[in-house]
Amino acid sequence: MSAIGIVSSCSCLHPAVWLLKPGMHKMSSFGLHTAARCAAKDYYEVLVLGGGTGGIAMSARMKRKVGAGNVAVVEPSKTHYYQPLWTLVGGGAKQLATSARSTESVVPKGVEWIKSRVTALDPDKNCVWLENDIKISYKYLIIALGISLQYEKIKGLPEGFDHPKIGSNYSVHTVEKTWKAIQEFKEGNAIFTFPNTPVKCAGAPQKIMYLSEAYWRKTGKHSKANIMFNTSLGVIFGVKKYADALLEIIKERNITVNYKYNLVEVRADKQEAVFENLNKPGVTEVHQYEMLHVTPPMGPPDVLINSPVSDGSGWVDVDKETLQHKKYSNVFGIGDCTNLPTSKTAAAVAAQSGVLDQTISLVMKNQLPAKKVNEMGIFSIAVRWIYILPTSNRLQQGDSSRI
Repeated sequence: MSAIGIVSSCSCLHPAVWLLKPGMHKMSSFGLHTAARCAAKDYYEVLVLGGGTGGIAMSARMKRKVGAGNVAVVEPSKTHYYQPLWTLVGGGAKQLATSARSTESVVPKGVEWIKSRVTALDPDKNCVWLENDIKISYKYLIIALGISLQYEKIKGLPEGFDHPKIGSNYSVHTVEKTWKAIQEFKEGNAIFTFPNTPVKCAGAPQKIMYLSEAYWRKTGKHSKANIMFNTSLGVIFGVKKYADALLEIIKERNITVNYKYNLVEVRADKQEAVFENLNKPGVTEVHQYEMLHVTPPMGPPDVLINSPVSDGSGWVDVDKETLQHKKYSNVFGIGDCTNLPTSKTAAAVAAQSGVLDQTISLVMKNQLPAKKVNEMGIFSIAVRWIYILPTSNRLQQGDSSRI
């Protein structure tokens, strides 16, 4: 899916799909899966929408249940990106190319890859519509469509990325601009933002700030940098234990945090960022910047808004304990596109995939899924904030010009 529009499920931890042997991404489709096509059949026992972390994980699980040739993944993008690596790409420690694999190489053997985009869902008739008015029917549907990046909701974006000194680790088109802006920084305000919407991998906006600070400290620019974290939230982190630890780091590294500040406009030609003070609706402040990292507003994919499977906000409406849809018993959701009360990360998806696998197994046996929250399941999402500790202790030694 478009890297600046709808994107796959975010991951702060490594999704299982990337635990591939070196070189596997270079293999052809032979022996991996049925080659991509518009649609080999018009019916599948299990149809998965989305080829991100959740979609690929569940397609592999479902193939083991119903057999090869009976599962299909609908995914329009020919490239699958391991997006957690983009924090390190933006921080100068990795190359963008290392985050890419062909979608062909990550779709499990025996699973059909339908290279198309979903345009409508009709759960009452057990079918979905794809581009070119192609209809695909199913017995079971798994929705894993990820989350949509909405740069356009900030006035002046995305066209503002044509200017220097501004980047964003959330898009394949702008992540390398982050590293360039960090390198070219001389002195002044370095601003990092957090939007007033749900965010995938909510730690990422702070991670790049800490990496930037470490680089400027290493290169002797720290004393000339006024590092600012302008967040729409009222706290630095939602869990007090970790918030307290982060506040100590922020104090130690002389970072300024402005709470309840939401980015509403970027005047890239003037290097100005306009923030609304959420404590004073309608009141804005203009901050000059020498470097700006934008975390965009995010929301459900367009195809889910006003869809029969979605709640009033556009998220797939699933039972929080089983991941089964609240109305349609043969429809399930996983990952960022759902209204689950969890973080939107691959860590969450990893836990959800096991729960969903159990749920579908019971449904396939005409049994009711057990509504029991396993403390080691959906809601036990480990926080592994590796970037809190000194960066030099966490990254491999490499080119001295990199972090």
